[in-house]
Amino acid sequence: MFLLSVATIWAVACITPGPNTLLVIRYCLTAPRRVAITAAMGTITGTCLWGFAGWLGINALFQAAPFAYVALKIVGGLYLVWLGLRVFMDVRKARTTPEFAPTEREIPLRKAYRLGLATNLANPKSALFVASLFAATMPAGTPFLYGLAAIAVMVAVSACYYTFLVGLITHPRVASAYLKAKQKIDLGVATVFVGFGTKLLLSQK
Repeated sequence: MFLLSVATIWAVACITPGPNTLLVIRYCLTAPRRVAITAAMGTITGTCLWGFAGWLGINALFQAAPFAYVALKIVGGLYLVWLGLRVFMDVRKARTTPEFAPTEREIPLRKAYRLGLATNLANPKSALFVASLFAATMPAGTPFLYGLAAIAVMVAVSACYYTFLVGLITHPRVASAYLKAKQKIDLGVATVFVGFGTKLLLSQK
């Protein structure tokens, strides 16, 4: 029952649209599939790290040293805004460049992994969410191995979600539909990144 609760809560968190999902989707549609998979692996690594952080009580750390949370929030917010502005610049550049047959961009796998990891870690609220998840599902005195099992479930759920997402978005019909509305979708992605980052910077919690 405990692991089922963790799996259910984390599955809902995964399918909720956010920067992590949008980054992977964009790579699915603009780069070879291996790039999107690598970015997803970076995101899943971030999930694992936040899982350990939540399990070890990072919420207590943030309460004891509020400046740590504020610093992480500022850095994360600025990173997401910067990422969104880069997408805006790519859209603007595409508008001023003659159109050719769509080609996939070659993106270094290390870069894709780093961006996936950094995008996940850029949101300190993820740590608070994970800490709340553990607090809600793991009462005091819960065996040590239960924490490891919960983190394993989170990673497994994330892996299943991104496997499904990459498989769906890289389907020829989906990719073809994307190409017809590429600029609008990219503008939407950029807006979400900038908006999410700005909200993070301005939030009082």
